[in-house]
Amino acid sequence: MTILLDSAIIEEAKQAAQWGWVSGATTNPTLLAKSKLPPDETLRQLARILGGQIFYQLTGITLEAMLGEATLAHGILGKQLVLKIPSNSTGFQACTRLSKKYTCAVTAIYSPAQALLAQAAGAHYILYYHNRAKRLLKQGQKLAEQIVRVLDGTDSEVVAASLKSPEEMVEARRAGVKILSAKFTVLQTLPAHELSDKAISEFMQTGMGLTSPK
Repeated sequence: MTILLDSAIIEEAKQAAQWGWVSGATTNPTLLAKSKLPPDETLRQLARILGGQIFYQLTGITLEAMLGEATLAHGILGKQLVLKIPSNSTGFQACTRLSKKYTCAVTAIYSPAQALLAQAAGAHYILYYHNRAKRLLKQGQKLAEQIVRVLDGTDSEVVAASLKSPEEMVEARRAGVKILSAKFTVLQTLPAHELSDKAISEFMQTGMGLTSPK
């Protein structure tokens, strides 16, 4: 399983890197706008700090603009780049071309049919919004499992994006999703549980170890 930070805030990336279990970052235009740095410098620092894949979302509207922007992004991130491409007609056309050269992800998938098309267009990653799907689709809670099933046997991987709580991370994983992306505050809460804290406190009070005072 892979856990990604859904953020472009450098301070959050530094903390996530110290945890040791965050593999990279997903960004989008909105997240990059929250950074104190220009987008290119933000991406460079994220890549250096986290060391893994950095998802960058294309903002070009036309096919030509997307192709040119992809070249710019690759110049910044190199092998760490994953191109996030919008799931619209132009985006699927761009994916078909760009996937021959770069690792591509199609984002904002809301149906199994879109996932099938993204895979056919060469996308390695298929991103869906778990929380939005649950809120906005009639049977949105089933979307993750439907996408996982329809992509079974292919080399495309499903990414649950913008997860809003630890519970949603568990929901996505139980549906078969192996790559989970969540905001910093959600990831920050994963290690903690009040019963764990209580048990550890009891061990420290009543037990001994190699570094316990004599």
